[in-house]
Order: sequence, then structure tokens, then C-alpha cells
Amino acid sequence: MMSFYNIYCFCLFLLLLLQHQFYHGSSQLELNYYSETCPNAEAIVKEEVSKLYHKHGNTAISWIRNLFHDCMVKSCDASILLDEDRAQGIHSEKSSSRNFGMRNFKYINIIKKALEDECPGIVSCADIVALAARDGVKQLGGPYIEMKTGRKDSLESYAAIVEDFIPNHNDSISLVIARFGSIGVDIEGTVALLGAHSVGRVHCVNIVNRIYPTVDPTLNPDYANYLKRRCPTPNPDPEAVEYARNDLETPMVLDNMYYKHLLNHNGLLLVDQQLASDPSTLPYVEIMAHDDTYFHDKFARAMIVMSENNPLTGDQGEIRKDCRRLNNS
Repeated sequence: MMSFYNIYCFCLFLLLLLQHQFYHGSSQLELNYYSETCPNAEAIVKEEVSKLYHKHGNTAISWIRNLFHDCMVKSCDASILLDEDRAQGIHSEKSSSRNFGMRNFKYINIIKKALEDECPGIVSCADIVALAARDGVKQLGGPYIEMKTGRKDSLESYAAIVEDFIPNHNDSISLVIARFGSIGVDIEGTVALLGAHSVGRVHCVNIVNRIYPTVDPTLNPDYANYLKRRCPTPNPDPEAVEYARNDLETPMVLDNMYYKHLLNHNGLLLVDQQLASDPSTLPYVEIMAHDDTYFHDKFARAMIVMSENNPLTGDQGEIRKDCRRLNNS
């Protein structure tokens, strides 16, 4: 019969093996991965992100969302960018209800084209997703993030399992914490990443459950009245452009106003407001509400962890010529 010590060692070995399999490839990512093969790669992404931001400010928010919605589902491998392609058996992740409201995908190929003109077939779409998120954060007044590169692009879509990985806006905070924890982001990092809700907007279809038929008692009454003005019917048209801003004071700045609003019961989504009521997350909300620099530091750290979730590297995957489709399509 195995001793307790032997059982412990065996379990520890299995745990480490599973962790290695889950995070395989992350150690192969490098800072300045393209320094020899495409020295201007990161500068090109930065320039294109800046140009797009000054034309369409909301693209910066889209880049952050792209990273989250790509990396949470199995791997940071640009699977989120694949269009529907029945001939290739690709069912696009974009069709999932968890990716409802995502936009600006068309601008990714503008960045891709600039890179292809400079160094064809070198820079992956997965790295474009990561670098664009980094530069989008900076455009929105957030921290500069040292993002590693070297990812390859997926050869498949994970549409069938999107809902198993990406939290829903009505999920319990414990489930959200567990989902982030599965990719190595701890509770403090989860609170920081949800701070991305400081920017952008939310469609009414994801809000009305908090104000109809009765108002969620955790909502500030004045804020609830604002939401009712923005979303005047309990059955909004999903195709209509009806939305509310995450932050009315600094809607295009990635700052700690999000946490201040939570403490005043002005959380837009149910998952947001739960951060200020759950004992495991409230202390971090209070710290981040008080210290914007602290929030930025934890946000940057968590973004790095998320961006390195199980990437395809080396001989895995491919370098797509067009981010919307596989090379053999």
C-alpha cells in the first residue's frame, strides 16, 4: 500500500503535469520575438492602432475585448477572428451569444496588411491580437504592458465550447473567479481585468434584467433611472443600437472610476456589482478605487497572464495570410 507521502508526491506530479499541458508553449513566447525576422513589427502595430484610434476611438476597446474573448477559450491563437466557412468546417466563434456586441474585426486586417507589406508571412494574427490590446490599453490612458510574442494561429474554431470558458454577465462572481483561475489569473487579477469595464458600453439586452420588471435593489436609484432612460423597454431589439455607458464620467479612459462607481452601487452589469459585495473581492475593489496606479499595475500583470494562456508556438498552428480564414481555404 502506498504511503501518504508517496500519494502526496504522485498527486503533486499529476498536478504539475496537468499545469504543464495546460500552459504548454507559454515559456516559448519571447519579448521582441520578431527582432530579427521583422524588426519593425511592433512599431507597425502601434502605428496602425494609433491611426485607427484617431479615426474610430472605440477600436481601442475592441482590441482589449478581442484578447479576452480569444485567450479565455482554450488558447491565445486568434481563433476568435475566423469567419464562418462551411467548406472548411469552421463555425465562427463570433456567432456565440457570449461574443454578442463585439465589433471592429474588419480593422484587424488593416493591421495585418501593413505587416504583410513589410514582412510577408512572419507575424501571426494571434500576436496582432496581443499587441493591439497592449497598444489599445495605452491609447485609453492605461499602463504600458510588456507583451511577449511568438504565438501561432489556430487551425480550428472553438465555437462549440465558447460558453464553457467565457463568463456570462449574469454569472455568479464565484464562477467568474473560477473561469479566470482556470487560465492562471488569481482573484486580485480578476478584479483588475474586470476594470476594463471602465471603458465602452453595454447593449440594453444585457442590462434590462436589472431594471425590469423591478429594479435590482443593489442599484443606486438615480443610476437605475439613467438605465431606464437608456433602455426604455424590457424587450430591446438585439439589433438596435441601444446601450448604456460603463462610466459616464470618463467613458474612454481606462481608470479606477469603475471601482468608485461600484462602491456607490453604480455597477452596470450584475457581475460588476457583485465585486463590491463579495468578501473575497471587495478588499481589492476598495484598494483599486483608492489608487489608480495600483489598479494599472495589477491590470497589466493580469493582462500578461491572460495573454500567455496556452499559446500555439513552434510548429503548432500557422501564420495566416488573412486573419479571417485559414491559409488553405
